[in-house]
Amino acid sequence: MSSTPAYDQLAAASQRLYHFGHLASIARWDQETNMPPGGNEARGAALAELAALMHRLRTEPGLGDAIARAEQESLDDVQRANLREIRREWQQSTALPEALVQARTLAASRCEHAWRAQRQANDWKGFLANFRDVMRLAREEAELLSQLQGVSKYEALMDRFEPGMTCAEVDRVFGDLKAWLPGLVRQAQERQGRETTAMPIGPFSTERQKALCEHVTRMLGFDFSRGRLDVSTHPFSGGVPEDVRLTTRYRDDDFLQSLMGTIHETGHGRYEQNRPRELLGQPVSEARSMAFHESQSLSFEMQIGRSRGFAGLLAPLLVEAFGAQPAFEPDNLYRLLTRVEPGLIRVDADELTYPAHVILRYEIERALIEGDAEPDDIPALWDEKMLALLGRDTRGDFRDGPLQDVHWPGGAFGYFPCYTLGAMYAAQWFAAIRRQVPDLDERIARGDLAPAFDWLRDNIWLAASRWPVEELALRASGERLNPAHFRAHLERRYLA
Repeated sequence: MSSTPAYDQLAAASQRLYHFGHLASIARWDQETNMPPGGNEARGAALAELAALMHRLRTEPGLGDAIARAEQESLDDVQRANLREIRREWQQSTALPEALVQARTLAASRCEHAWRAQRQANDWKGFLANFRDVMRLAREEAELLSQLQGVSKYEALMDRFEPGMTCAEVDRVFGDLKAWLPGLVRQAQERQGRETTAMPIGPFSTERQKALCEHVTRMLGFDFSRGRLDVSTHPFSGGVPEDVRLTTRYRDDDFLQSLMGTIHETGHGRYEQNRPRELLGQPVSEARSMAFHESQSLSFEMQIGRSRGFAGLLAPLLVEAFGAQPAFEPDNLYRLLTRVEPGLIRVDADELTYPAHVILRYEIERALIEGDAEPDDIPALWDEKMLALLGRDTRGDFRDGPLQDVHWPGGAFGYFPCYTLGAMYAAQWFAAIRRQVPDLDERIARGDLAPAFDWLRDNIWLAASRWPVEELALRASGERLNPAHFRAHLERRYLA
């Protein structure tokens, strides 16, 4: 007989939820990639029903008592960590009524599906009709979670993605960024203005881009026996560690968009594929936070993918895919990968201006959740902040303005800060790797990516949610989040 019956009961319940979550993730992936448009209402209803079922399992009578009993049992360190995560999930779930969970899922599914066509049509008014429901339900959820946790409404939603993060910390980090980043952008642009850069000459066939992306994804260690690469309106990764789904999108005039987007998603995918397999199905095996997740995608895309050494590895692959041209010379390709040019689209932004896109969204969505702004106010706020932060005029351009991202139609409020926090963590990880492997850049240039991947596997991927965010960062790199590494990385790459 087990000496930990209460813990075993909780672990079995978690495993069951994991199986249902697997089905939900694949249904959502299919909704984004293959589902015919006419299937959306039925798919949305099915996903809402599944969300309600999973919520009932998470809030089953007796789980609270089982948690209390498990706390008195003789558990090892990993089981204790798992129990901590089970308790956190149970507390957050019991704060939300099932009707709200179901309504939220249905509203997000409806809004996100309509958004795909509305974005193309620049139809802000049509978007608002569905988005108001998403916003209303997000605020209701934020209010309930803030009461539970004793934090602000926006912090309560941010906590779902980045446990323990506060608005004060985000404001401090982003405030510092806003002080020094514009000057760095200007210096980099002035320097690049004195360089001559050959631009790629297309068109670039989708089939050749697809083959290139799959080749590079394999080169970066993604296991296609447990994953796929497909096409969606907005690039994303999903699925479960045994079945990871990556997506990208192709344009025949710009192969770098799909290539770098694919490298980004590959970082997410490798994190998922390398979570501790013996713990799959338990909350402790989950990725530690979404800033940690973004640190992996940005480790792949920015730290490795846009490095001078990796440009040298990519150059012959581009020649093989599209034929020789001056743009594909290694030094020129590196200039292309590090070109600084403020633009409208977040996912296409260069490394230096990307944080401005994140700050803009953070400031708007925080005001929306806290009730300081309404959905109708978004375009004016967007235009004002876009001009101030990036110097771009977006008046009347909803398609490449507030309709460009999937996060708001999908109800993912509180996620955006994780992108720039993730960029900071990625710079911090690579500072730690270089202390351990001083010739890292030379090894990358030779095609030896193992030192980076081995460090990430041992310190981030396999650690999963064993420790709280700050402790895991400390164990991995010797310090908690330190944005100074991000600034040092950018200055070294763009000014040295």
